[in-house]
Amino acid sequence: MTSRIPRDSRLRLVRPRPLAAAPRAMNQRRSRRPAPRPPEGTPAPSELARMARSGLAGAARVARWADAAFRPGRDGGTSDGGGTLSDATAERAAAELGLTPDQVRHDWDTARLAGLVEVHGDTARPGWRLRAWNRDDSAVLRGWVALFDAWSLAHPEAADHEPAAVAEVVSAMPQVLSFLQLSAGPVPMEQLLDLLEQRVTELRTERCEIPYGPRPEPLPQQPEATAVDTPLDPLLDWALHALASVGALTYGDGHATLTPLGSWAVWVKLEQICVAAQSPAGNIEQNAEDMLRGCSQLRPNAARAEYRAWLAARPVGSAVAELLDAARGEDALLRGLAFEAIRVVGAPAEPDVRAVSDETPLRPYALLWLAEHDGIDPEDAHEVLTRAEATWLWVDTAAAVADHGEAPLLVRHLESAVQPTIPALLDEVRAVGHPRTVQVLVALAAAHPDPALAKAVRRAAFQVHTGG
Repeated sequence: MTSRIPRDSRLRLVRPRPLAAAPRAMNQRRSRRPAPRPPEGTPAPSELARMARSGLAGAARVARWADAAFRPGRDGGTSDGGGTLSDATAERAAAELGLTPDQVRHDWDTARLAGLVEVHGDTARPGWRLRAWNRDDSAVLRGWVALFDAWSLAHPEAADHEPAAVAEVVSAMPQVLSFLQLSAGPVPMEQLLDLLEQRVTELRTERCEIPYGPRPEPLPQQPEATAVDTPLDPLLDWALHALASVGALTYGDGHATLTPLGSWAVWVKLEQICVAAQSPAGNIEQNAEDMLRGCSQLRPNAARAEYRAWLAARPVGSAVAELLDAARGEDALLRGLAFEAIRVVGAPAEPDVRAVSDETPLRPYALLWLAEHDGIDPEDAHEVLTRAEATWLWVDTAAAVADHGEAPLLVRHLESAVQPTIPALLDEVRAVGHPRTVQVLVALAAAHPDPALAKAVRRAAFQVHTGG
C-alpha cells in the first residue's frame, strides 16, 4: 500500500545559477564573442578615456557644480526652459568657478551633449555618466562619442549659410571622416572639398524624383528650377572647425588630421554600420517583441548578433524602452530575452533598468542586470536577490520552459531552485504569488517521473488554484 505522505525528496544540491532567462535554464552556456579590434596604433581604452576626460574637464566641472548647487527638487537651476541656464545661474557659476558666463554656458551645453547633464522637460539633472565619470572608462568614452555625434550642435553654423546646404554637408561628413580615418594622416582641404562635393552631388541625385503623370510646361517668365549651387568650401571650413572644437580632429594650414579619439570614434561608427548590416535572421526591422521571438530559436551567439544589429539601427533610449515594454508582457521567455538584449546595451541602459527595479515582474531581472553591471560575477549575481525574489524568478523561468521547452528541461530546472527540499520549494512557490504558479506546477507534475513527487506537486497546484 502506497503511503499518502509525500516523500521528502532531497534536491541534488548544485551551485545556484543566475536565472535571468529561459535559455540559461535550458543548459545553454554563455559564450563570449571576441570583440573586433580597432586599427593598429589606436591607444588603449584607458588612454582614450584619459583624453576624453581631459577634453571634457570643463563640462564635468560645471555639471558637478550644478549638481552641488541645485539638488533634485530645487528650483532656479534651469529656469530658462529646455534645460538652459538662466542669466543669474550662469553668473553665479562663473563667480564660483572663476570663469566667464559665456564659458559657463559653453561648458554647460557641452555637458548636455555629452550626457553629463540630462534634460527632462524644463529641468536638468546630473546624468548617470557624471556619477560614473571617475570610475568607468566606458561611460566617459560613450559620453565623448555622444558629443562627437552632435558636433554640428556644439559649434553652430553661421546664420548666413543656406539651411539646405548645411543639412547636405552634415549628411556628407561621415564619408569625409571615413576618408580621413583611412588616410591616417594630414589630408589637404582641397582633397576633402572634392570628396565633399562628390558626396553632396550623390545626395542630390538620390533625392531626385520624377513625378507621375503629365508635367505642365513652365511659363516663359519661370525658368526651369536648378539645384542650389551653394559654394561648399565655407561649409567645409565650418564643419572642420566644429569637429576640431569637440576634439575629433586638428585643423590648420589647410590640412585636417583626425585625433586618436576621432579616429577611434569613426572606427566605432563604421563597426556599428557593419553590425547593423549583418542581420542573418532578418529581425533588424521588427519591433522588439517580434525580434525577441525570432531570436528565441537561435543559439546564444547568433541571438546576440541579432541584438547588436537591432540595437545599432535604433537610438539607445527608445530601444531600451521598447525592450522593457516587451519584458512587461505575459511571455516569460521574452522577459528573459529582453534583459539579455539589454546586456548588450551595457552602461547606457542603467538608468532605465534601475527605474523598473521596483516593478515586481521585472525586479529580479533588473537586480541581476545591475549586479553584473556593477562588476559582480554572473555566477554570484543571484546573491543580490532575496529568497522571495529568487523564487519568483524560478517560477518565471519555469513558465518560460513550460511554454517553449521540453518536459525534461522543466524537470532539470528543479536543480536551480534555492530550496533544499520539494516541500520547502512548494511552500515558497505558493507564497510568492506568481500569476503562472498553477500552470507551472501542473506542467512540472506532468513532466516529473516520480509518481509521489508528481502527486505532491499536483496537490500544491490544486491548493493554489482553490486558494487553500
